[in-house]
Amino acid sequence: MTWAEFGENLKVSMDTLRAHKVRSGLTLLGVVIGVTSVIAVAAIIDGLNKFVADKVEQMGSRSFYVARWPAGTDPMRMPEKIRLRKFLQYDDGRKIREMSPAVDQLTVMGTRAMFFGQSSEIRYQGKRVENLILRGAEPSYIDVIPMFAVERGRYYSEAEEARAAAVTVIGTEVAESLFGPADPVGKTVYINGTAYEVIGVFAQEPGLLGGPGVDQFAMVPLSKFRKHNPDAKELVIGFTVRKDVDTAAGQAQVEEALRKIRKVPPNKENDFEMISSDFLSNLWSQLTGAIVILTSVISSIGLLVGGIGVMNIMLISVTERTREIGVRKAIGARGSDIRVQFLLEAVTLTVAGGLIGIVLGAGIAWGVRSTMPSIPATVSVFWMAMGAGLSGAVGLFFGYWPADRAARLDPIVCLRYE
Repeated sequence: MTWAEFGENLKVSMDTLRAHKVRSGLTLLGVVIGVTSVIAVAAIIDGLNKFVADKVEQMGSRSFYVARWPAGTDPMRMPEKIRLRKFLQYDDGRKIREMSPAVDQLTVMGTRAMFFGQSSEIRYQGKRVENLILRGAEPSYIDVIPMFAVERGRYYSEAEEARAAAVTVIGTEVAESLFGPADPVGKTVYINGTAYEVIGVFAQEPGLLGGPGVDQFAMVPLSKFRKHNPDAKELVIGFTVRKDVDTAAGQAQVEEALRKIRKVPPNKENDFEMISSDFLSNLWSQLTGAIVILTSVISSIGLLVGGIGVMNIMLISVTERTREIGVRKAIGARGSDIRVQFLLEAVTLTVAGGLIGIVLGAGIAWGVRSTMPSIPATVSVFWMAMGAGLSGAVGLFFGYWPADRAARLDPIVCLRYE
């Protein structure tokens, strides 16, 4: 087939589709739904992947954590095996430093928050913030977890840690709720009834997908936290591995030290969890796997329905144009010409649906990006090509049988058809 013949067949296909606008529109609806779901979800997942990767980077690529429970476990619903484990102790951090030369920075941290079944509040001149996340940690905390970056004021020092100074660094959301546009540095607030001087404010960091983030935190020296929160027994140890040491070797060194500290027998498994900073990526990968499966099912159903609709409409079209097929064959059209003509009509129909789906999917991605700027949902060229390719493949697959049926019709029978 020459390009001139191809162009003529394409023109005939477009004229036929325009002649039956409503029927064509209803037919491609399934393809539109399938491609829209693929494009929108792919764009959102790509944006979320970048968002999670940025969070992991902010947590520190050489940062690791030791806790009593595995990452992703609800502390209030831990299995019995985990609940029976011994709590980490405040002195464990000092012992790890002494036994693990691979450790660069280390901090013990205690937290008082709703997800541990405890409540905290912060007050200032009649204003208060409930459900505050109160955390006590050593001054090295901001080196272990870089996302806690001080934007205004300063972080507390080793001297303030040593004397259990009543100072605090608060999150942006807490600062705005209590002080509005005023500078909170130097002001006195009350956390759970105890007076603290605000010495700094963290840079804005809202958290992961609406979860708690730096904005909801108030940080105090670990020594002060320990003094006023004897019931907060769930401790976490964060540490970084020196740059000249392999991270796996550093983790192994800390793990061995903790086994000795906690007197774990050689033949027993660890009674603590070693968590790397990429645990968010692992959790997200599990979640997106389920989302991808669900989206694949939805889009497959949409494309299947659309494909069946295309096959049905093309069979009707073949029946309606039987006499036309006979005339074309009588004046010299080959079976391959008829087949290509009807295949082009099917592909044109589904590709049109695919293009509409790409536009709608891009619109959804734009809406997500506009309402949640932290999620850079963007439709990539790959997924645009994939959407167009999928819709074209549906047209070829489901349009072939009607096209082949038209190509095989006997011209004499066709000319007698009423």
